Amino acid sequence: QVQPVESGGGLVQAGGSLRLSCAASGRTFSGYTIAWFRQASGREREFLAGISFSWSYSRTRYADSVKDRFTISRDNAKSTVYLQMNSLKPEDTAVYYCAATGSGTIDTTSGEYLYWGQGTQVTVSS
Repeated sequence: QVQPVESGGGLVQAGGSLRLSCAASGRTFSGYTIAWFRQASGREREFLAGISFSWSYSRTRYADSVKDRFTISRDNAKSTVYLQMNSLKPEDTAVYYCAATGSGTIDTTSGEYLYWGQGTQVTVSS
């Protein structure tokens, strides 16, 4: 089974940028739809962005709250998915998770994703 592994989190000032990476462990991301979620303290897990699998053109889907600031992409040769986050705000502070599903649909519901990473902390200071 595939195991997502996140990296790239850290502390950044408001207005800054971070790029998160999600690498596949165990097997590749070939055939998997990958999504990024986040969970702030005391809040529910929130869908941010997802990307389908394709060797030519991958579909993407974004939450309205981040679509103008975050960009999801994937490098199939490296079996890695990225989340570029720009213009970060203090309210973006959360643990960010990468998740995988064998479905070709980019679902926004966390329960549709079977494989999850351990999460990476992003803290945005004001």
